[in-house]
Amino acid sequence: MSAPVRLAKRVSELARCSRSEAEQYIEGGWVSVDGRVVDMPQHMVTSEAVELDAAARLAVAEPATILFHKPAGLDAFSMSDAALPYVDAATRWNEDPTEVRLLQRHFHRLTPLAPLEPEASGLIVLSQDGRVWRRLTEDLDGIEQEFVVEVSGEMPFYGMQRLKHGLQYDGHTLPPCKVSWQNEVRLRFAIKGVRPGQLRDMCAQVGLGVVWIRRLRIGRVSLAKMPVGAWRYLPVEDRF
Repeated sequence: MSAPVRLAKRVSELARCSRSEAEQYIEGGWVSVDGRVVDMPQHMVTSEAVELDAAARLAVAEPATILFHKPAGLDAFSMSDAALPYVDAATRWNEDPTEVRLLQRHFHRLTPLAPLEPEASGLIVLSQDGRVWRRLTEDLDGIEQEFVVEVSGEMPFYGMQRLKHGLQYDGHTLPPCKVSWQNEVRLRFAIKGVRPGQLRDMCAQVGLGVVWIRRLRIGRVSLAKMPVGAWRYLPVEDRF
């Protein structure tokens, strides 16, 4: 039996390329070991069959950002890995419009961003990308988010105007936001700087109870028609 060697070394010999190019092939998901894709250049191999996909191309591996339709009741932000059991190859949206190759390393070190209260459903972001992290932490208060809220009860005639501007939350006067009726029982909010619990409190201040909340959009990135529990990739060129 041959001595164990790093997969990158074996691919470098197989493809007659540099070690750094071999690492790019591996991290791009173009290399299989005994028929199984392995995307870790440091993976050790001995006598296994190592193959390089005929369609392989060199490209720097980009960090992954995943858009997940969080179900109501899941606290995805109490622990950084709370949502990970729900995000795997089986739950990728079958209509994901991106052409990103699914790799196991995409599920490592994902940070949940743009907090959403556990009782709410809708769009959350899980990312390995430091640029996305900065955008959705340092700049989040300036990014408009869109929610639909199903409500119960009767709102007084002045309630809509107060929802748009004139309420307080946590001791602070809230800035103006956009609010409209989607139908007889659902309100649509387009709002900046929203905090977990804020929409429920705003509705309560105008006599409405909240049945459920769903986040539809963060900036220019929307949930679209992705079903609950599914996820898709955010293309690297897309911005919030």
